[in-house]
Amino acid sequence: MSVQLNGIAASAGIAISKAFRLETPDLTVVKKTVENVEEELQVFDSALEKSKSELEVIKEKTKNDLGEDHAEIFSAHLLVLSDPELVDTIRQKVKDDKVNSSFALKEVSDTFITMFENMDNEYMKERAADIRDVSQRLLAHILGKPIVSLAELNEEVILIADDLTPSDTAQLNKDFVKAFVTDIGGRTSHSAIMARSMEIPAVVGTKSVTKSGEQGMQVIVDGLEGNVIIDPTEEELAEYRQKLADYEEKKKEWAKLVHEPSKSKDGQLVELVANIGTPNDLEGVINNGAEGVGLYRTEFLYMGRDELPTEEEQYEAYKKVVQNLDGKPVVIRTLDIGGDKELPYLDLPKEMNPFLGFRAIRLCLEKDDMFRTQLRALLRASVFGNLKIMFPMIATLDEFRQAKAILEEEKKKLQEDGKDVSDSIEIGIMVEIPSTAVMAPQFAKEVDFFSIGTNDLIQYTLAADRMNEQVSYLYQPYNPAILRLVKMVIDASHAEGKWTGMCGEMAGDELAIPLLLGLGLDEFSMSATSVLPARSQISQMTKSEAKEVAEKALLLNTADEVKELVEKSFL
Repeated sequence: MSVQLNGIAASAGIAISKAFRLETPDLTVVKKTVENVEEELQVFDSALEKSKSELEVIKEKTKNDLGEDHAEIFSAHLLVLSDPELVDTIRQKVKDDKVNSSFALKEVSDTFITMFENMDNEYMKERAADIRDVSQRLLAHILGKPIVSLAELNEEVILIADDLTPSDTAQLNKDFVKAFVTDIGGRTSHSAIMARSMEIPAVVGTKSVTKSGEQGMQVIVDGLEGNVIIDPTEEELAEYRQKLADYEEKKKEWAKLVHEPSKSKDGQLVELVANIGTPNDLEGVINNGAEGVGLYRTEFLYMGRDELPTEEEQYEAYKKVVQNLDGKPVVIRTLDIGGDKELPYLDLPKEMNPFLGFRAIRLCLEKDDMFRTQLRALLRASVFGNLKIMFPMIATLDEFRQAKAILEEEKKKLQEDGKDVSDSIEIGIMVEIPSTAVMAPQFAKEVDFFSIGTNDLIQYTLAADRMNEQVSYLYQPYNPAILRLVKMVIDASHAEGKWTGMCGEMAGDELAIPLLLGLGLDEFSMSATSVLPARSQISQMTKSEAKEVAEKALLLNTADEVKELVEKSFL
């Protein structure tokens, strides 16, 4: 009898194949007294160098296969292996306590992992996972245990694991790994994000797939619905083979829309653009027919290194994106560090609530040398195409005016130095704070455009941390309060002849798209792989129908009622 599990649909697609269960080597550590401390330190140093070499190879492969932003994960791992606080503490423990290096590593790394896991900051919690991943690799080499290389898989399988580390995921060959399923994880984990980039179907957070799935068993993975079936019946296999065939046909139909405009059934045009992290993401933008870039997250230029990027480095990165998109719009967000993203080399103060603290534009206005360097690079790159600049986390008009004044100062300096700068750069803001949405009519008189960052807007409006599983039920994109704020922003921009985009997860959400179309959203920015399904969906509805449904939704009382209305009307 088949076993059915439910998890989180982390990466779209359907796969049917036999299970390959990722077995973790036995890394049990026993405390031993060592006589020859120098010899023990050589064992440790040898394992350290071997681990670094492997991570360099994985980093390079990831850079070539998935792009710079995913490779930065391994830059962070290499930094862990070079961190004197970790490495020197382990060495010192071996010397002082005369213990084996495997025991010293386990003691020290467990201390660091526990410390990071107990922090409120989500970015710091992710660092715990990095230290665990790196420590296990190092420990395996000290103990002489083989590390399973997923890159060497040479037959079609569905990978089953308790969890996948970033280094596991980076080694996957999509020709052989048809999907993966894990016990733990969420949509925003490294492995889930990488799966979407690689277009490998994935279901995470099933809680018990490793208990149910034996080596070689037939498995069905439905990354559309978040369902997993182990040892399926013939009827279930037939049903999912048909579902897979239907999905492949759908993908072929979507592919025909690559060069088509994004327009509703009644001919109303909208703009479907992509979110990117580095210039290497451009291939996905172009291949999926996106009409530009609606969010270039520049923080990846600053991460996984030990110093700020230079003006020249930034200029080359921005120039590459703008040039390659050949006149299509490119909205570049200035540095958005803080909250769940930190730069260790900035040595920022620890905060009780970093999401409401010293981050994004607040940080840039304070450290304006860093801000001015980025603005100069952006201004210089502006002559190579259609570059737009967007300031994140704007809460007050004063902040916007201050940021724009700095931009104008740097523009003037460049022109005085004989450097070319475009005269038609649009300057906008992200709307991710409720006060900004409420004040949208006033902002609309001074900005050129809005881009609604729903990921933060939702959590701030409903006072619910989107990373906290205990209150995840309050992360409600379809809540009428959110829809009303979105409408306020769109209406305010249109009243001043300006435009509004959206660059949060909601913009590519199948349930939200009809509502956003009906509310008059001008630009939808999403992951590149979501562009063609969204274009297809919009082409099958009229804007007038969508408007009617959106107006009804605004008057409803709960997110569930809104969801039910959209499903009944369009899905």
